[in-house]
Amino acid sequence: MPVYEYNALDKKGKNVSGILDAESAAVARQKLRGKSIYPVSIKQVQQNAAMGNQRDLSSIRLFDRIKPAEVSMMTRQLSTLLDAGFPLVTAMDAIVPQISAPSFKKIVTQVKTTIVEGSSLANALSTHPRIFSPLYINMVHAGETSGTLEVVLDRLADLMEKQETLRSRIRSKMFYPIFMAIFGTAILTFLLTVIVPNITSIFIEMEKTLPAPTRILIATSEIFKSWWWIILLILAAAFYVMGRIKRTAQGNLFFDRMKLSLPIIGPLVQKLAVARFSRTLASLLENGVTMLTALDIVKNIVGNMVMAQAIDNATQEVGEGHGLGQSLSNHDVFPHLPVQMIQVGEQSGELEVMLNKLAVIYETESESAIMGMTALLEPVMILLMGVVVGMIVLSILLPIIEMNQLVA
Repeated sequence: MPVYEYNALDKKGKNVSGILDAESAAVARQKLRGKSIYPVSIKQVQQNAAMGNQRDLSSIRLFDRIKPAEVSMMTRQLSTLLDAGFPLVTAMDAIVPQISAPSFKKIVTQVKTTIVEGSSLANALSTHPRIFSPLYINMVHAGETSGTLEVVLDRLADLMEKQETLRSRIRSKMFYPIFMAIFGTAILTFLLTVIVPNITSIFIEMEKTLPAPTRILIATSEIFKSWWWIILLILAAAFYVMGRIKRTAQGNLFFDRMKLSLPIIGPLVQKLAVARFSRTLASLLENGVTMLTALDIVKNIVGNMVMAQAIDNATQEVGEGHGLGQSLSNHDVFPHLPVQMIQVGEQSGELEVMLNKLAVIYETESESAIMGMTALLEPVMILLMGVVVGMIVLSILLPIIEMNQLVA
């Protein structure tokens, strides 16, 4: 069924806008008039669900992206309405007006239209892979198959909220160090390109032999002042080349392996990956997704190609009849504790419970590690800035001290 976007006036003469589905523009106008809304303009958004999906995705611009929090809120609302006894289509009709993002509102309307045409919710969501992940779609499919869709949606909303909370905490902890790095770089660039040349020009005019630190400072300042555009080009080229390399499978694998080998970053990346692996696998298994399907989904969300390959190899071994813990123990990228806890969970028949406990442990450890890193970064960055500024001041003072000694 086509979807229409409208601008209209309500009974009080206020401008209102939104979207609705109807057989034709004339029927859309009738629906609006039935709600005491008088259309000014009506524009068709899609011809059918498939064409609408492509057009909708292309309309999501850089500053109009759908946030995970909006998907999570929609999931929570749908779960609540289904639990209250609302039919699926009626529940989605009630949700659409509550969505604030226009692009997401269009997508949810298209999903509802696809359901009205006879598709399941999971199949309707799968036509929007950029918005709904394989994890989301498979959990919804499991809920529809088992008849517990409202329970699955509630757990899915919990999972998304916990992941978003962890991401928000990480972003908030990293904000200050990143700000300090940018601010410090700007100050040093200003000193070297504006302040230092004005001061050192006096020393150059004296035509006397300057101390080595002063000569180094003058040379550095000249490089920054005269060749700053080349420095920017080199940095831009380096980022571009790294980006191109990371887009390849081998390049991405190389960088992910390098991350794991770094002294401080490596353990943190590993902990975050294990936390995502445990939390997601537990949620999938709790909602009736088979082990092999769940592992195939989880390998795509751990965020590290090396660990994803280990999970992929473990999946093949599980398919051959081996236990998950035993299969993961054959790969060094997984720490000893998760492997042990998974083995205990398999032996006791409480694998999902053990995976949830494992997720809590590693989420807590990840957050503590990030807090420790940021607490350490702040004094280190201040110390580095102090050393650099001190070297600049010393390089300027040394010629002045020498001149005073000659005068004395």
